[in-house]
Amino acid sequence: MEKDVKQGERIAKRLARAGVASRREVERMIEAGRVSVNGQKLASPALNVTDADEILVDGRPVAAAEPARLWRYHKPAGLVTSARDEKGRATVFDRLPPELPRVMSVGRLDLTSEGLLLLTNDGELKRKLELPSTGWVRKYRVRANGIASDQRLKPLREGIMIGREQFQPMSVEFDQQKGANVWLTIGLREGKNREIRRALEEVGLVVNRLIRISYGPFQLGDLERGAVEEVRPKILRDQLGIKREPEAARPAHKPKGPRVRTHKPSANTPGVSLRGKKRGPSKR
Repeated sequence: MEKDVKQGERIAKRLARAGVASRREVERMIEAGRVSVNGQKLASPALNVTDADEILVDGRPVAAAEPARLWRYHKPAGLVTSARDEKGRATVFDRLPPELPRVMSVGRLDLTSEGLLLLTNDGELKRKLELPSTGWVRKYRVRANGIASDQRLKPLREGIMIGREQFQPMSVEFDQQKGANVWLTIGLREGKNREIRRALEEVGLVVNRLIRISYGPFQLGDLERGAVEEVRPKILRDQLGIKREPEAARPAHKPKGPRVRTHKPSANTPGVSLRGKKRGPSKR
């Protein structure tokens, strides 16, 4: 019996690797009676499965697990980062190229936020990239209404308390004060709901544009708004230790409609630091 337990892998992990959903979501699907193995509906995720088992989700066979793949996506403002929206608003997944496999977002961006969103076909990879223990810094270009000063920004750098919630220290770079608005570059390791907006509001600055420009080693660079580009397998090996060889990286999928013109770096160019950093992804 001990031998049988060690064979195969947990059903939640198997479905996560197949891109069905994250482990946690798979466990909820099992509780809802949506998963069956060899004709038997599962009541618990405490089951190991092998390639010989027939697994159905919502009555449909689950495809074999594919190699883990990762894409960079330039999310436009106005899209919801969820598979479905109860208010009927357009989602990120409504706008992805139809030739992409089923993918999941790594974390989220608010409806009005824009910039880099990572997508993956592998639930285990999604979970790994979202874990706080990964420790990756996420950087944002932020435009806010108000006058900034070192004194005003100091609480953000030291860690601010809002109500009973403690926010960890952020890296905050002052880029430019332009009229009534200030441009900042903010880096954080946490992922609390509306963290940057809430923290800036606490010190009297109101965010009116928020652009994620990097997630760990992955950069937004000059990826056009609405475009998708796969991360090269070599980068997955170097950055994530993924040794399985995914399919060869494909060129960027361009969004439908008119192309977005790429501008040279300037003080007004979203995603470009005003401190002389190179434009474009150094690592993908």
